[in-house]
Amino acid sequence: MKNIFIITKREFLTQVKKKSFIILTLLAPILLIGFGALVAFMLKANETEYTFNVIDKSGVFQQNMKTPKDVKFIYLPESTEQALTSTLPEMVDNVDGLLIIPKLQDQNFENLQKQTQLLVNKNIGFDVKQNIAFSMSEVIKKEKIKNLGLTEAQIENIDKNFEINTKNVVDNNKQDSTLAFGVKSGLSMGLMYVTFMFIIIYGVRVMRSVLEEKNNRVVEIIISSVKPFELMMGKILGVTLVALTQFAIWITMTILGAIFFNQGFSKISGNLPQQEEIPLDKLDIQSVFAEISHSLLDMNFGIIIFVFIVFFLLGYIFYSSMYAAIGSAVDNETETQQFTMIGILPLMLGMYGSFGLINNPEGPMAFWLSIIPLTSPVAMIARIPFGVPVWQIALSIFLLVISTLGMVYLAAKIYRVGILMYGNKATFKELWKWIRTS
Repeated sequence: MKNIFIITKREFLTQVKKKSFIILTLLAPILLIGFGALVAFMLKANETEYTFNVIDKSGVFQQNMKTPKDVKFIYLPESTEQALTSTLPEMVDNVDGLLIIPKLQDQNFENLQKQTQLLVNKNIGFDVKQNIAFSMSEVIKKEKIKNLGLTEAQIENIDKNFEINTKNVVDNNKQDSTLAFGVKSGLSMGLMYVTFMFIIIYGVRVMRSVLEEKNNRVVEIIISSVKPFELMMGKILGVTLVALTQFAIWITMTILGAIFFNQGFSKISGNLPQQEEIPLDKLDIQSVFAEISHSLLDMNFGIIIFVFIVFFLLGYIFYSSMYAAIGSAVDNETETQQFTMIGILPLMLGMYGSFGLINNPEGPMAFWLSIIPLTSPVAMIARIPFGVPVWQIALSIFLLVISTLGMVYLAAKIYRVGILMYGNKATFKELWKWIRTS
């Protein structure tokens, strides 16, 4: 145990003193924010305002049609139709198209729709065409309502969505509204994705650390003083501490950044001129936040945190042991490719399967993905916000503990032989031989 502690300390200090660790830890949040800002800028830069001449022979749309986003309408007299149509190809720099709306006869909107034309002199975005069609549809809808003699209040009453009041007679806590379901889904996907990325990134780091020391022949000196198992566990725990340190720094930077920007925004907004407030009864913001808060308070965060920590750590130890064995069995990173997919594919299966189990968290796929040790570290974490029976959690933990101990045992056997093996290309047959003989 003492040797494991010494190796853990050595691995931790070696990793955190590297320039790459310091640079990545400090720059990763900045790069992430910068990447998000760049994507937002690119999307904004790609936006183009389109200008369309409009000839409204019906007289219905000019006063009633709302201008869609990134579109400018110029309404012109019916007498200019022929001239505008003939000059449209030469007006590429000034106008993008001509919208011709025919006369409305006998309130026949279906016929009006068939005869409406949008002439363009260049390729326009699909969204632009859809937005124009939507704006016209809204006008037609209102005109039809007016013809039927219905009021806005009556239409709103007709358009109300039917909400089913769901009550589970076995478990009263499972009465989720659409918003509550969305909150649980977001938490589920967030926890699952963090676990998936953590295992992959830091599991591979364990493998590279083992491979680096093997290639530098440093391990030959270390192995004379400690057992291979102690060396392997020390490396796994050392990288774990490195990862937790990195996460702690990122979380601290995020909190400090949020406080800083919040204070800066408060000062700026305080100096801005007061604008007319939008009535809360229309946006219903208060009720939305109240329901989100209620959904969060209804969750059993004690169980969620417990399950997250247990499966997070057990899953990491399970897969990092596998990666440590891979690192000891090969001589270079090129040879690791045939083995690393063994560790990545089950996790990917669990992650993508989790997208399906959100719609049916108690279905057979959800059950088996959260029970099988290869996928349970991500699947159970994704499933837990929706509520999981205690016996399933206990069974999954039991199987994962047994599997983790078994993986550590097998990895130690491979590590014991592979760490001192050079020039011998490892195969699955060779690894099985090492397990049986060591």
